[in-house]
Amino acid sequence: MVRIGKPPATVIAVVLPCYRETRHILDVLAAIGNEVSRIYVVDDACPDNTGEHVRANCKDKRVEILVQPQNSGVGGATMAGYKKALADGSDIIVKLDGDGQMDPALIPDLVAPIIDGRADYTKGNRFYTLDRISQMPKMRIIGNLALSFITKVSSGYWNIFDPTNGFTALHAEAARHLPFDKISTGFFFESDMLFRLYIERARVVDVPMPANYGKEDSSLSIRKILIEFAISHCVNASKRIFYTYFLRDFGVPSIELALGNALIILGGGYGICGWLESSKTGIPATAGTVLLAALPIIIGSQLLISFIDHDVRNVPDRALHRKS
Repeated sequence: MVRIGKPPATVIAVVLPCYRETRHILDVLAAIGNEVSRIYVVDDACPDNTGEHVRANCKDKRVEILVQPQNSGVGGATMAGYKKALADGSDIIVKLDGDGQMDPALIPDLVAPIIDGRADYTKGNRFYTLDRISQMPKMRIIGNLALSFITKVSSGYWNIFDPTNGFTALHAEAARHLPFDKISTGFFFESDMLFRLYIERARVVDVPMPANYGKEDSSLSIRKILIEFAISHCVNASKRIFYTYFLRDFGVPSIELALGNALIILGGGYGICGWLESSKTGIPATAGTVLLAALPIIIGSQLLISFIDHDVRNVPDRALHRKS
């Protein structure tokens, strides 16, 4: 008779990147449930010595303090925690902020799709219900709407929303595929993670969560990151499209994209030249001239719409760790 042993328990680790979080960190740690086996508090060269504050006041044996020699940004601190969690054999790594905006009681909901094999990476989404959205500051709502659409284009995950939400969970198998040395270390970290996960064809799922805004201070300056985010999203979108439709494969969507752009540029260029010539001579452009300019633009636009439709349907739909 063959005996089937009990499957090993899933080891869940929590990574808390901290920078000036002494006011909230102890309450956050106290709220983390027993489903979590390890907790890594990453002191990102905090001026208020958050790590020492936790060491002196927290008696939870699951907690381990990691101190960064210099400030590396939220992304750098999180990846330092990821590396330590992977080295210690964790199966799922939850990233939780230390400012109290995220409820640790939601960790079981966050990791459930990963445990069930439905996702490699899960993230919170504060936009599921109207009453939750009403708790958010109006400027954050507008900013998230814009960022969500731009991130869909750059990352390829058209099925998710609220991309800057830092309440995430990552399966170890997917984490091992990620190039940690290339991921953004600043506030672009969450968006860049999505881009890197898409390149590896990992499955990402949103998990509803409430918005919780208190009196915590944010070190995020919209003016400072606006240009950085715009450039980074353009670079990631270009890389993703090149990798997906020209380097790894070349098919009908690739032709639609290339031919569509070429026709729009051709028609637009011809139309501008005709308009300039008409302005100089004072002679109105003929119907044929207008048609020669408009027709390539119309056909090119239809080709690009077809490409976008394919790209929207090309979202990864099977978890990496289920494949392996």
